[in-house]
Amino acid sequence: MSAATPRGPAPYYFVPEPSAFPVLTATGLLFVIVGASQWVNGHGWGAYSLFFGLAMWLIVLSQWFRKAIAESEGGLYGDRVDLSFRWSMSWFIFSEVMFFGAFFGALFYIRNLSVPDLGSVASKLVWPGYSAQWPTEGPYLTAKFTPMEAVGIPLLNTILLLSSGVTLTIAHHALKAGHRGQLKLFLFLTIVLGFTFLGFQAFEYHHAYSEMGLKLTSGVYGSTFFMLTGFHGLHVTIGAIMLTVMLFRVFAGHFDAEHHFAFEASAWYWHFVDVVWLLLFILVYWMA
Repeated sequence: MSAATPRGPAPYYFVPEPSAFPVLTATGLLFVIVGASQWVNGHGWGAYSLFFGLAMWLIVLSQWFRKAIAESEGGLYGDRVDLSFRWSMSWFIFSEVMFFGAFFGALFYIRNLSVPDLGSVASKLVWPGYSAQWPTEGPYLTAKFTPMEAVGIPLLNTILLLSSGVTLTIAHHALKAGHRGQLKLFLFLTIVLGFTFLGFQAFEYHHAYSEMGLKLTSGVYGSTFFMLTGFHGLHVTIGAIMLTVMLFRVFAGHFDAEHHFAFEASAWYWHFVDVVWLLLFILVYWMA
């Protein structure tokens, strides 16, 4: 809320007016999904559909969130709406847990079941020269690559992301205590740490492709490595953007000790990203 505008009494329950935003958002996502699937299958027009859908999706969401912020700052959201937001964000994060759980489950299945089975005595007739060791490309690929080590950029990124969780927690406590200067400083530091993480990950990817021979096409190890770390990087990007919006809102005078769920939801999401990275660092980098 604006520092100059006191919050008025909220209605018993706020019912928004009819909106085209949900339909437009779904339409943008349809263009994204169709375009991405066609592009990866060699149809050049898929790229145009993908980027058109992304642009449409981002424009619609920005307007939708702008309207929601105006409604919130206008005092239209009471305790019941706040509770519905909390449940919505909780279920969204649960869906993200299931999303990453599927990839971690695939990694477990490949490393502990598929690879040993391919190297078993019963499979020697089919794959006589295959050695069931991890990391591996698979029994039919011969390109050489160097596995990613845990020491170096991955360890540095772990320190950066864990530090960002600490700075965000300090910012949250500062918000609840009314220390807005401290809030701005530590929220800004969190954003800097997040984007620094992304910069190092981009460098890591370039190094993997150009010097280590490790690519998305490097068999089962390359595909699982880049799918897990790539989707995590996407989530870090989304989280950093969310926190950047929160910083702009803080400078605009929004939020107080009692009304700041948008900030809190962004913090939940960021801490979820931290936990996923810890699992990634242990299971993908350290135990490789």
